[in-house]
Amino acid sequence: MRPALLRIAALAAAMALAALPALAEMDGDCLYTLLDGDGNALTQRAGRMYEGDEYISGDDGWYRVVSVDDAAQTAMAEYLGPAREADAEAAFAALAEDAADDGRKLIAMYSTHSDESYEPSDGTASKWEDAGIYDVGDSLKEALEERGIEAVYSKETFLPHDADAYSRSRRTAEELLKQGPDALLDIHRDAVPAEQYETEVDGEDISKVRLFVGRNNQNSAENKAFAQQIKAAADEKYPGLIKDIFIGKGNYNQELYPHALLLEFGTHEIEKEKAQEAAAYIAEVLDDVLYGGGAKAEGAKSAKGSAVARGVGWAVGLAALAALAYALVSTGSFKGAWQKVKTRAGELTGGLFGGRR
Repeated sequence: MRPALLRIAALAAAMALAALPALAEMDGDCLYTLLDGDGNALTQRAGRMYEGDEYISGDDGWYRVVSVDDAAQTAMAEYLGPAREADAEAAFAALAEDAADDGRKLIAMYSTHSDESYEPSDGTASKWEDAGIYDVGDSLKEALEERGIEAVYSKETFLPHDADAYSRSRRTAEELLKQGPDALLDIHRDAVPAEQYETEVDGEDISKVRLFVGRNNQNSAENKAFAQQIKAAADEKYPGLIKDIFIGKGNYNQELYPHALLLEFGTHEIEKEKAQEAAAYIAEVLDDVLYGGGAKAEGAKSAKGSAVARGVGWAVGLAALAALAYALVSTGSFKGAWQKVKTRAGELTGGLFGGRR
């Protein structure tokens, strides 16, 4: 292969890798409606829908987006079957139900959209200081701590509320993960009409909570299983608390950890206090799911080891790709590149790989 072509190929590969995080992760700039095959509205999303997005309704209907009409801001979905029967059992088996193997109970939280507020309570839907979403995060933190769970809630801001907000919040998410939490939660509120979130639980008027999963990352199956597990536990104990699960295009920093999830507490049109009340119920559900005792505690060590191994494997894979691309460019042939990689591997591993001690 000619050197010029090799350089072009390597540059194209590098550009492709660099473009991976640049998926659309902008919410609140538009309102799309998801329709079933008969044209009935299933749900709405404050953001664009894409072909391949999935949706699990409140009654566990499982749908996939098959077409999008941007002019009408609608998307058509095909029905895939009941989510719990068709998907959840295998997903739950693959997901480790882990409590901290050192006995520590820790949940880490942050809010990527740090301006989100509640019009009836805060007077506006967006505040650049003292936003209402932090009050909801504080309520969840306090409710977790009342249950004996350590909760860390970062109040760093990532303004403005644009498509790069998740890139800015990524560093905070990475720092929180260094503390070894059992879950990493991004606390949000939605931007759809209030009636879609109003509910009653135990005779109390509160807000529903939507669980949001990014589908473009290596942990998406585990993230989705975690969301389904939370929904199943909440449905059994507090029917109506979980609105639904949306699995949308993007990664939302969830590629960092299998137990990473985005929670939307109410909408801009609902009273903040209802979202705060919902936080207390979510804290109880998280306690049940993550620290239910018995078999869950026994699987903790292997679960966390698997999560770390996946993360390391992802990093090693990217490093190997980069090394091979560099060797290909520098030697001008696949044979020479492979020999160079083997030689370097032998030097670094003391002969474990590559045959050189």
